[in-house]
Amino acid sequence: MPSLNELVRQHTTLTGSDVEWLHLLVSEWQLLSDLSFADLVLWIPTHDGTRYVSVAQMRPNTGPTSHQDDMVGHLVPRGRRPLLDAAYDEGRIVREGDPEWREEVPVRVESIPVRREGRVLGVIARNTNLLTVRTPSRLELTYLQSASDLAQMIAAGTFPFPGEQVDMDAAPRAGDGLIRLDADGIVTYASPNALSAYHRLGLTADLVGCHLGRTTAELVPPSRGPVDEALVKLASGWAPRQTEVEANGGVVQLRAIPLKPKGVHVGSLVLLRDVTELRRRERELMTKDATIREIHHRVKNNLQTVAALLRLQSRRMDSDPARLALDEAVRRVGSIAIVHETLSQTLDEQVAFDEIADRVLAMVMELSQDGRVATRRTGSFGILSAEVATPLAMVLTELLQNALEHAFGTRASGSLEVSALRGRASSAGPAGPEAGPAARAAGGRLQEYLLITVQDDGRGMPEGFDPQSGGNLGLQIVRTLAAGELGGTFDMVAAPGGGTRVVLEIPVG
Repeated sequence: MPSLNELVRQHTTLTGSDVEWLHLLVSEWQLLSDLSFADLVLWIPTHDGTRYVSVAQMRPNTGPTSHQDDMVGHLVPRGRRPLLDAAYDEGRIVREGDPEWREEVPVRVESIPVRREGRVLGVIARNTNLLTVRTPSRLELTYLQSASDLAQMIAAGTFPFPGEQVDMDAAPRAGDGLIRLDADGIVTYASPNALSAYHRLGLTADLVGCHLGRTTAELVPPSRGPVDEALVKLASGWAPRQTEVEANGGVVQLRAIPLKPKGVHVGSLVLLRDVTELRRRERELMTKDATIREIHHRVKNNLQTVAALLRLQSRRMDSDPARLALDEAVRRVGSIAIVHETLSQTLDEQVAFDEIADRVLAMVMELSQDGRVATRRTGSFGILSAEVATPLAMVLTELLQNALEHAFGTRASGSLEVSALRGRASSAGPAGPEAGPAARAAGGRLQEYLLITVQDDGRGMPEGFDPQSGGNLGLQIVRTLAAGELGGTFDMVAAPGGGTRVVLEIPVG
């Protein structure tokens, strides 16, 4: 289905500011559709003025639809729908005409001009399914009267409200709770859901006949300070605003919509929703997130303490092999501490591993060399989960340490490069030529993988060395973590031009 922008650009001469106005209208017109119990279709005249193109459509949540099929993208010649012509040419709401019959369903058709800065941009066709018409209740009469007021404001160019920032996904809707106020802010009607929401705030009486602004302010606990005059004005409906009121353990979201159908303030609509349980769950999640971050912070501190104790013990060792073993343990503990420190600063269990890789590289170089080996990192590891980041940090530490110890020895200088490449592959094979079996997924599904290369220009591997079975404790740790914790592959090969190349491939999707 084409978008509003595409249809306007292809078929009309509207300007960018006109299109923004239409977007603002479309973001708000679910309210008009629900209050009208009717479908809405937005028609815009084409370049040459001989046809209309439908650029948007909305179905009501409060009643049956009159359009079973999508209308967006349809083109209608002028003259075929006289109500559209009259509304666009005369700039007024047109309700004349008998109901239309569509698939044995009677439909009442009305046309509402969409005005902006004195110009009519298009027409909203409001189509009401009359098959279930009955004697309207008080709630339905209030809905219809409010819809009529909003339609007149659209025709006059005063609705939607320019500059109002409303998150429509989170804003209350008509079915959540609706209160109708008169020009003085007195409640003339409150839906059952609206009354229940105010009972949650502690109201014990009926709302009808009360001044909503003062009543709402009186429900706010005195411990919160003096009565907020802004809250009184907002709940009185004098300006288009949105807020939340918390009292008596309940939280209610309010949105005020002033009604000025003929340029005169005749009252207001207040939409409201009880969001008590939603806010409670959000607070629980925030508490859990804070707790998890605090745990990571404490683990990091404890690991740093362990590393400091091992470092002190190393300095007191007379045996060189024992001192080197303790230094290796310090690096391993430090790499895990870096991951936990990063996790303590995030809102979830995801980390940007590039920062961790740089810190691990700096730590290993600081503890192992005196600036004799030039190091660099290329590519990006991207965002990784904590389950991947922790073992990967240890693997990277061991690979770097192994390269520094065995590739260069007493050489005066050298270079060491860490590269990372993320890609996707199907069961036919990986996207990159160096990707191995970890990148392949069963059933032809795409699998995201991370290809890590650690390459040096040192003296290379000893003759006959088997990277899958030989080596020291560090390589044994790498093999175990690569295959077990990370579910990937590990290999060491001779680098072109001399040196050693370590290739680690792990699935990260």
